[in-house]
Amino acid sequence: MSIGQDNAVDPAVEALVHELIGRVADKWTMIVLEVLTEHGEVRFSRLADLSGGISQKMLTQTVRQMERDGLLTRTVHPVVPPRVEYKLTGLGLTLAAAFCGVWEWAEAHREEVEAARVAFDARGSEKKMA
Repeated sequence: MSIGQDNAVDPAVEALVHELIGRVADKWTMIVLEVLTEHGEVRFSRLADLSGGISQKMLTQTVRQMERDGLLTRTVHPVVPPRVEYKLTGLGLTLAAAFCGVWEWAEAHREEVEAARVAFDARGSEKKMA
């Protein structure tokens, strides 16, 4: 729901928000955002290495969708073999900055979340025994 004076929700904006949340909530998109924020422009193979465990197919799909959404640029250098590099756009950098708060929240509340999980799991074990 959009925040505004009249509380009117623009269906096009709502659809875009839902689509982007789904995409950005995707594990690999978040990781690619993080890698490119930290390392700037990187080659495809380096991006794969820094992304930790992503398949070539999944990385290709992820960066293509991010390029389509205007979050990164793909530059092909005319050398043999071709050198391809990826870099966040201004739009991608603003999205990365917006999600920086999630990382900060996770860092600040990690112990509380872990304690809640332990307590929940312990209650689950008690129920199985009863």
